[in-house]
Amino acid sequence: MGQWTKMLAGMAVGACLLTSAQPGHAQEEAAMLDVSDVERFARLALDCVHREYPNKIAHVLQSDADALPPSQLTPIFYGCYDWHSAVHGHWLLVRLLRLYPHAPFAAEARAALETSFTAEAAEIEAAYMAGPGRASFERPYGLAWLLQLTAELRSFEDADAQRWVAALRPIEEVAVNRYVEWLPNLVYPVRSGTHNQTAFGFALALDWARQSGHGELEALLVERTLSFHQDDVSCPLAYEPSGEDFLSPCLMEADLMRRVMTQGDFSGWLSRFMPQIPEDGSADWISPGVVLDPTDGKLVHLDGFNLSRAWNLEAIAARLPEGDARIASLLAAAAEHRDAGVEAISDEHYEGSHWLASFATYLVTGKALEAELP
Repeated sequence: MGQWTKMLAGMAVGACLLTSAQPGHAQEEAAMLDVSDVERFARLALDCVHREYPNKIAHVLQSDADALPPSQLTPIFYGCYDWHSAVHGHWLLVRLLRLYPHAPFAAEARAALETSFTAEAAEIEAAYMAGPGRASFERPYGLAWLLQLTAELRSFEDADAQRWVAALRPIEEVAVNRYVEWLPNLVYPVRSGTHNQTAFGFALALDWARQSGHGELEALLVERTLSFHQDDVSCPLAYEPSGEDFLSPCLMEADLMRRVMTQGDFSGWLSRFMPQIPEDGSADWISPGVVLDPTDGKLVHLDGFNLSRAWNLEAIAARLPEGDARIASLLAAAAEHRDAGVEAISDEHYEGSHWLASFATYLVTGKALEAELP
């Protein structure tokens, strides 16, 4: 076990013993980490949120007038290689600034956010997102991270944060409208392990809807989630991962379902959905993904797969009744995935460094455990 995973193991396992989000939970979890444990994550985000190139742009052009540099098309979220990574890079900075307001990186993070979050830039971003031919822009993954960003700002009792979230409201409204328009027409879930997966997008959007009191979006997400998944059984976990996954189709679905079912109902559903979870405390029932070439932007997805699986496993364990025989095996597997995922984060290759720190921050600060549950 490496230096980083040794420092994080005790914190994450302790966090998993919680069965629901509690007031001050994020601050309590942050207090269990030394600031140096997360400073490198902040540095990776600071190095990319205003780094325009290289840039992978997903852009529908309606005319020659749309052939513009990323920083002109989307003047807030143009860094970190692609739009959604820029969004969750900004989320990382907000979250760590909120949890570590006096850390060495805090002033630099605040300055970067102040540069990004202007009302003028937000209006341009919103107009771009709402433009013709872009109804499916960053749906659901990037939109989910955008809502996660504004949710983090809303929960940050800081004058700058409240000013920033007000500036971002036009973008937030476009994201919410995209979900509200899309969900009634979505007949089937998307069960992939990448950006289009609906379970991940639903989970983060549901967290935002509950925090902000948006009853319409919450109701739509809960209805679609139960319609899609309450009768699912025997998820083929042995088929995971696919070669480019960064999300687990099976575990992310379970992470979503814990958000919409009571503890008792979820426990029974999980037994039918994932009967292969052992009751002996073993970890070898599920194995971390392996990356042989960290310079390959698709293959390196599997480092993120290990990180997201780790928070899924921890959150599932936290939702089960105390004494459930499956908890030990869930936590043992979570520890192995956490070790593999955190050890892989490096600034050596931009293919991974532009986004993996956000996944690591979501994991090690216990963000998944803050979800409001039935």
